[in-house]
Amino acid sequence: MSIRIYFMAAAFLLNLSSAAQTQSEAFNKKLASLLSHSAKEITVAEAAGKKDVLFIDAREPNEFLISHLKDALFVGYDDFNLNTVESIARDKQIIVYCSVGYRSEKISQKLAKAGFTNVRNMVGGIFEWVNEDNPVVDNQSRPTKNVHAYSKAWGVWLLKGNKIYE
Repeated sequence: MSIRIYFMAAAFLLNLSSAAQTQSEAFNKKLASLLSHSAKEITVAEAAGKKDVLFIDAREPNEFLISHLKDALFVGYDDFNLNTVESIARDKQIIVYCSVGYRSEKISQKLAKAGFTNVRNMVGGIFEWVNEDNPVVDNQSRPTKNVHAYSKAWGVWLLKGNKIYE
């Protein structure tokens, strides 16, 4: 009987830790095929608990205007320019995010190459952030449930919030 309880508890904890990383095995597989894991990474659960950190948004302007993490610095992706981060201390704790982690991985790499020493890519991005019930704000810093879902194909990974396609 005690061995059975042990295995049940172990299975429960394994499922719990997997859920903390990303929402599903299918999402994990999608991310594994998309990301090179060449930038240092952080999970949403780890990022949500950080203090004195700068969140950098590596999405496009229309996505950022719909919603973003509170106090995030917008840098974009297609038009990213290192000049937008030149005043930031090179040892500042930085977490870069996008929709799911691909664009933010690329920006994280650029920041590391430019000498930033404490940069992490938030795997799962704003989709996972919202899926784990963390707050986002609109362009006037008001709490919102709206999230730019990038496209219908990518929007399937946003399980919570209001999907916006603009």
